[in-house]
Amino acid sequence: MEKMEGGEEDATEKGLLLVNDEEINANTTPLLFFSTFIIVSASFTYGAAMGYTADTMHSIMTDLDLSLAQFSLFGSLSTFGGMFGAVFSAKAAATFGYKMTLWLADIFCVSGWLAIALAKDIIWLDMGRVLVGIGVGLVSYVIPVYVAEITPKHVRGAFTFSNQLLQNFGIAIVYYFGNFVSWRTLALIGSIPCWIQVIGLFFIPESPRWLAKNGRDKEVEAVLQKLRGPNYDIVPEACEIKISVEASKQRSNISIRSLFRKKYAHQLTIGIGLMVLQQLCGSAGIGGYGTTIFNHAGFPSRIGMMVLSFIVVPKSFMGLLLVDRWGRRPLLMASASGLCLSCITLAVAFGVKDDPELGKITPILCFIGILSFTMMFAIGMGALPWIIMSEIFPMDIKVLAGSLVTITNWFTGWIANYCFNFMFFWSQTGTFIISAAVCGGTVVFTWWLVPETRGLTLEEIQLSFGNI
Repeated sequence: MEKMEGGEEDATEKGLLLVNDEEINANTTPLLFFSTFIIVSASFTYGAAMGYTADTMHSIMTDLDLSLAQFSLFGSLSTFGGMFGAVFSAKAAATFGYKMTLWLADIFCVSGWLAIALAKDIIWLDMGRVLVGIGVGLVSYVIPVYVAEITPKHVRGAFTFSNQLLQNFGIAIVYYFGNFVSWRTLALIGSIPCWIQVIGLFFIPESPRWLAKNGRDKEVEAVLQKLRGPNYDIVPEACEIKISVEASKQRSNISIRSLFRKKYAHQLTIGIGLMVLQQLCGSAGIGGYGTTIFNHAGFPSRIGMMVLSFIVVPKSFMGLLLVDRWGRRPLLMASASGLCLSCITLAVAFGVKDDPELGKITPILCFIGILSFTMMFAIGMGALPWIIMSEIFPMDIKVLAGSLVTITNWFTGWIANYCFNFMFFWSQTGTFIISAAVCGGTVVFTWWLVPETRGLTLEEIQLSFGNI
């Protein structure tokens, strides 16, 4: 571990020891709950964008006379736009603050949903999808990082997991109402949480770590006192944050090239690896084209999507409850194992589809496979890569590393989303065999490289990597 000068090192260790005992007693105040709710409300729009194409494929293609290739492009454009949002997300958050970045994201999302709802041709439809993508690309970094920075360590995982809970709520809403309302109305529903956030952001504080990084020390203590409660001694935690920020400033001359030094290799491998595996595990196809999969298996898509809309949110609550009890690592491996078995079930379902006798079980196996995949993704693989990303990077590389990891997620998601339809029509069985292999690889990757961060402050996590 690299050592700071003796005085600073001693101060850091003392600060960590003090906060280690104190932070566990921190209150989960009404302001902490309210701030988290306002921040993660944008995740609803993220989830709505992810699930929007699942029920609307046929109606949009019919109304606007689109080909399969045109609709596949439309479906993938949110992830393509997300790459552009991701490029600037961490830098915008570091420069202007998390709140201002979220306001900017809301403008993109609302404009995009309105363009989709009012679209008369493919140009407006695609433009709206790109704008929504840019907006959710911005929030995909800001939300988990902001929540991780304002919460005490003993509840950080659960509060950060609420990001995935709201994403799944957005998915559930578009799955459910996609059976009853037009695709234009569904787009308007996706914009509602953005309006809630625009107003709510006026009433919540900025991240104390961002304030400390910008030299606003008095505000750091004031914000921490409000977030932790009037009777909580915030001095040790404030001291720890300030020392950590000062240490990171001494190493602030970080370039893209220096990001790939051996010193940061472990964290960067974890962050990039988990984001790639999350997108290639089959979530883009199953989440975005569930109706298509049900129809090809001979299972009533209306029933299937309805059941998914009811199950995805309760399962997210399970992940929220388990993440600070089981820990990130065991929950991630359990989730990836379940995804692997789900993909194998889907591969078998389509593998026996053309058999005169065994083909009769294809619809029910497909339903079981998609249902179990959705549940297992909701409890772990959907949220944990973002939670871990928000925890593992030190302040001095958080902007660059966070941007790189987020861009990787969106770029991989764009490729996976665009290619799914073509892969599915190439070989339904082969598509899910590939996904099963990726999920199996995720288990090995997590077991081999991903450390447990439960119960540690963000500064203690950096000590474990040797970066303070």
